[in-house]
Amino acid sequence: MSGGKTQGGWGDLLRGSNGPRALVVGGGMAMHAINVFIVITILPSVVRDIGGISYFAWNTTLYVIASVLAGGFCARILPRIGARAHYRGALALFAVGSAICALAPSMPVLLAGRLVQGLGAGSVSALSYTMVRALFPERLWPTAISVISASWGIATCFGPALGGLFAEGSNWRWAFWSVAAVVPLLWLLVERSLPRDLARPPLPARPMAYLNLALLCLSVLAVSLGSADPAPWRNLLGFAVAVGGLAWFVRLERGRGRRLMPHGATNPVTGLGATFAAMMAVVVAVNTEIFVPYFLQTLHAMAPINAGYLSALMSMGWTIGAVAVAGARPELTPNWMRAGPIVIGLALAGMFLLLPRAGVLPGQTALLGLCLLAQGCGIGMCWPHVCAGVFRFAADSEKDLAAASMTMVIMVSNALGSALAGMVTNLAGFSGGGMPGAAMAASWLFGTYVAAPLLAFLAIRRILVLRLRA
Repeated sequence: MSGGKTQGGWGDLLRGSNGPRALVVGGGMAMHAINVFIVITILPSVVRDIGGISYFAWNTTLYVIASVLAGGFCARILPRIGARAHYRGALALFAVGSAICALAPSMPVLLAGRLVQGLGAGSVSALSYTMVRALFPERLWPTAISVISASWGIATCFGPALGGLFAEGSNWRWAFWSVAAVVPLLWLLVERSLPRDLARPPLPARPMAYLNLALLCLSVLAVSLGSADPAPWRNLLGFAVAVGGLAWFVRLERGRGRRLMPHGATNPVTGLGATFAAMMAVVVAVNTEIFVPYFLQTLHAMAPINAGYLSALMSMGWTIGAVAVAGARPELTPNWMRAGPIVIGLALAGMFLLLPRAGVLPGQTALLGLCLLAQGCGIGMCWPHVCAGVFRFAADSEKDLAAASMTMVIMVSNALGSALAGMVTNLAGFSGGGMPGAAMAASWLFGTYVAAPLLAFLAIRRILVLRLRA
């Protein structure tokens, strides 16, 4: 790879046949991401209409578990039917699941629809990462991955707003019809853009590791259900069960038996393991955003819409950071990778100092917005280049397995990150309500989560050392 300024940049990615292929990669992830945020927004309206408040948390839990399952099977399905057929099946599942949700007369039927939706969305998500390696040369991997990052950032900005529109006047069913309407457009894009002669990857050499996949799903189930309960002891129990399940999973993956992930993926000493560790730490750091709107409204007396727009600055920063550095010259890539966690850590430290205490500085609202924007920029700086390391470090025979594993890592990390955030805030007094409890919870949340970018920095340093040795 030479050091030309335009090499691997946006001009190369959008030129010729690469442009429509980038839309396939980004469009699939955008469909999945927007659906996530729309559903989170409309769920209160759904419960008011068809009941089922006791199953509220299951909407997210089943969706995440189904996505993990789909990611686990992607590397087994893709070699058998090819990318085009896999996309067709995944999009059909997503459309059917969305239709079931839109027509659901009761919460159990809606949950069935969410399970089917999750299978389709998880497959599309796994295919997005897999297609980056299959459709683009290595110099374009970070730029193509930044399209995926931008999709999440855009979805975070627009998904809740669209969900809010549909939530008004009991129109929540149209929210599901709206995401289903995207399927034919993406289907047509897949049919027109994917090469007809795209080679199928080889089947993984080892048989499917069903026990390993079950442990991942059970860990997500335990941590999700535990985090949905306001009782701190149930938070701790769910998190402990999840950690135990993941420890068992890691032990199985490092053994000589069947593996769900590529060799070295669970060992942070290896290049692939360090890459996945950095991804997990960054994803965990993102989950502080869950509580930001509440803290802004409770501690800084912001109107809900203003708190929502201020919180969206993190997603905007993620998109800006990813787009800005994706086509960076190769010699500058290590600097961006190191800088990302540092910026995230400084932003979280700023939130720790400013968010729990209203009115301590002039222009405090602007400073909070700057911290949120910086946190997103830090994520965007390092994310595309870290993710590209998955393809570089995986063995040739396991590159597609590694790409499909990215969806599982992201989903499990999100579940762990949100559960840990819920546990920390509950233990700090969040569930008690009021300003004192919110202030204490904000201090503990951001003070604790500063550790996440530190771990990401250490993992990235390991990645760069191993890249120099290669």
